[in-house]
Amino acid sequence: MERTTCCVVGGGPAGMMLGLLLARAGVEVTVLEKHGDFLRDFRGDTVHPTTLQLLDDLGLGERFAQLPQSRVDEVALPDEHGGLQRIGNLRLLERVGVRHPYIALVPQWDLLDLLADAGRAEPTFHLRMDTRATSVVREHGRVVGVRYRTTTGDGEHTDGELRADLTVGCDGRHSVLRAESGLPVTEFDVPFDTWWFRLPRRADETQAALLPKVGRGRFAVTIPREGYFQIGYLARKGTDASLRSRGIEAFRADVAELIPEFADRVGELESMDEVKHLDVRLNRLRRWAVDGLLCIGDAAHAMSPVGGVGINLAIQDAVATAAVLAAPLRRGTVAPRDLARVRNRRLVPTVLVQGLQRIMHANLAGPALAGDLDGPPAPLIRLMRRVPALQIVPAFLVGVGFRPERAPAWARRTPVSAG
Repeated sequence: MERTTCCVVGGGPAGMMLGLLLARAGVEVTVLEKHGDFLRDFRGDTVHPTTLQLLDDLGLGERFAQLPQSRVDEVALPDEHGGLQRIGNLRLLERVGVRHPYIALVPQWDLLDLLADAGRAEPTFHLRMDTRATSVVREHGRVVGVRYRTTTGDGEHTDGELRADLTVGCDGRHSVLRAESGLPVTEFDVPFDTWWFRLPRRADETQAALLPKVGRGRFAVTIPREGYFQIGYLARKGTDASLRSRGIEAFRADVAELIPEFADRVGELESMDEVKHLDVRLNRLRRWAVDGLLCIGDAAHAMSPVGGVGINLAIQDAVATAAVLAAPLRRGTVAPRDLARVRNRRLVPTVLVQGLQRIMHANLAGPALAGDLDGPPAPLIRLMRRVPALQIVPAFLVGVGFRPERAPAWARRTPVSAG
C-alpha cells in the first residue's frame, strides 16, 4: 500500500493540468494513466484562446507555440451563391482583450507531453503510465484511494493500492470512478454519432476556417490541420454497424456527395478501419463528489463534439479545482463542502454550454440527419451578412466561454524558452 496527498485518475487534459497545478502549489500529487503513452488519434485537439492564455500564465506559451499546429480563426457556412459566409470571427476577440484570437489545432499527445514535462520539473509531481485504476478504496463510508493494476512491457500485471486524502476522477465519459461512486447521472438525448477520418490537404489549400457541411440526411465538419483535413462525419445514432456493412466504396460516395471539393481524394480512404466511431454522449452528474472523491471534466459532464469545447471546459474545471482545493490539500483537511465548492463554481458554465449544444442538436444536426434540412440555415446566413459585428458572439461562446479561469498566482511562471 502506497500513499499520496492527491490521486488523479486519468492523464488527459484535465488530469495533467490538475496534476501540474497542484504540484506547483506544493501538493504531493500522483497521476495514474492507463496507457503507456499519449499517442491516440482523433482525441480532442482544439486548444482554445482561454487555454492559450493559461499556458502563457504557466510560462509554457513559448514552448507550446513551437509545436506543430494549425490555427482556425473563423467558422463559415456555404451560402446560396456557392461561396462562404463567415458566421464566427475569432479575430474580433482582440476587441475584448483576448490575447490569442484563434483556436490552435495541436495533436493532443503533444499538449499532454508538454504538461507532463512541466510537471516532472516539480518535486511533488508523479506520473505513472500503464497504470489503470480498477476500483476505489473505502473506509467508514469515505473514499480513501484506489486499487490499480500496472502493466509492464512484457505484459505482466502488478496490482496495488494507492491511498490519498483526495481522489479526483479525470478518466473521461466512461469513468471507472464515476461508476464506482454511485453518483446519479442525468442523460440527454443525442440524435447522432460521429465518425472521424482524415483526407490529404494540398499546399495551396490555406483555409483557416471550420467548415460545417449540411446535406439532406448528412452533416459533416471539415477541420484544417497541418498537411491534412480532419473530418467529422455525423449520422444517426446506432448506425455504425450498417455504415460499416455498406463498405468503404459507399462511404466514399457519401463523403464525395456531401463535400464535393474532396471528391478527388476520397480514394485515399482505403478501408473502414480508417474511420473511427465516437459514441456521442451528453450527460452530467447531479453531484460531482462523494466524501474523498471528486469527478471533473468528462467524468462529471460528457460533452457533445459540437463546438469542440469539451477540452476547454475540462481544463477550466482543472484550474478551478486547483484554485479551490490547493489550500485544503496542503492542510490535509479536504471536506465535502470544499468539493461542493468546485461544482458550484463550474456548474453554470457547464449547464449553459450543454444547453447550447442541445439547441444545436435540435435545430441543425437533428433536422439535417432527419432529412428536413438540406443546407445551412438561411436566416442565420442573412443575419451574419447584414450585421457582421455579430460574428463575435459565436466566436466568444466557442473561444472564451461563460466563465474562463485564470491560473492562480502561485502557479504562474516566467516563460520557458522552447530551446
